[in-house]
Amino acid sequence: MSTSLWDVIQSRWEMWIIVGMSVLAIAVGLERMIFQWRYLDRARTLADTVRRCLGRGALNEGRSACERSQSPLADVFLVGYERYGRSKPENLERAVHRERVRVASDLGNWMWVLGTIGATAPFVGLFGTVIGVLEAFDKIKPGAGQDAGLITVVAPGISVALYATAAGILVAVEAVLIFNYFNQRSARVSRELKLLTDEFLELLDELEPEAGGSKRRLPSESDEDSPRKKKSDGAREAA
Repeated sequence: MSTSLWDVIQSRWEMWIIVGMSVLAIAVGLERMIFQWRYLDRARTLADTVRRCLGRGALNEGRSACERSQSPLADVFLVGYERYGRSKPENLERAVHRERVRVASDLGNWMWVLGTIGATAPFVGLFGTVIGVLEAFDKIKPGAGQDAGLITVVAPGISVALYATAAGILVAVEAVLIFNYFNQRSARVSRELKLLTDEFLELLDELEPEAGGSKRRLPSESDEDSPRKKKSDGAREAA
């Protein structure tokens, strides 16, 4: 009588652990796929918009595009806009690249789960197989003769126990494949983010300075409120 895979899963505790690892690996892969969906497309679209704005000196328009964008690269560009005209060029560059590293680090979230599953799943299966083989030999009664009947007693338990090793290896291969795919993709995205960031910094550095050689300063929130404050102060003085 053949044993179905479902019967094996129900009869072996380690199989439940391995199945859980498989589900977790797939869940992490789906989460990473959703997170990185059109990641580069959105980043390149934003970079093109900012490039055109900076090319014609429309700083505020480029900043507004970053504030509306859903791309994580917008956070990197906004740091540059915030510090432009307020910080030294080298400090601005360090701040922008620091934000880029922070954004790129999000690409590796949950990858450690895939690495852990890929490394431990085979050993979980092997451990279950060893336990199954020991349980199979425990079924042999003391003093039993060395006849063919012993094989019929031991063989079913051993065959079921071997499923654990096979399942562990299969889940490990699954996790490693998902890990390698997203690890390679994350590295490619990180390189692209660095190129787009370097181009953004070059465009900022090439902007025409104001008279006197100083960089144009972008208005901050406090600057935007200043006309209203002056108006209210004037009204109070008139009163």
